[in-house]
Amino acid sequence: MKQLNNMQKQHLRRLAHDLRPAVQIGKNGLTDQIHTTIDHELNAHELIKIKFMDFKDEKQQLTEELAEASNGALIGLIGNVAILYREQPDPEKRQIKLPA
Repeated sequence: MKQLNNMQKQHLRRLAHDLRPAVQIGKNGLTDQIHTTIDHELNAHELIKIKFMDFKDEKQQLTEELAEASNGALIGLIGNVAILYREQPDPEKRQIKLPA
């Protein structure tokens, strides 16, 4: 994943404001199903929210692991909600245009 500048991250945070969490991390933690779901959601939407129901003390570390495993970028961590972004590889399917 290419590095995003602050202006791009701000833009993505604004876009994520009205989104509902696509994935919830519960008592089972990071399972293979969670990784598969995140990958699927990033392919479909590019920008997703992940809500931590449990593991709230380790959310920063877990979010960084998820971003690295999904080849995405951590946009922000607000409370118990993380925002991840991964650009759609197919230019024709991209829904989000980042500012330069």
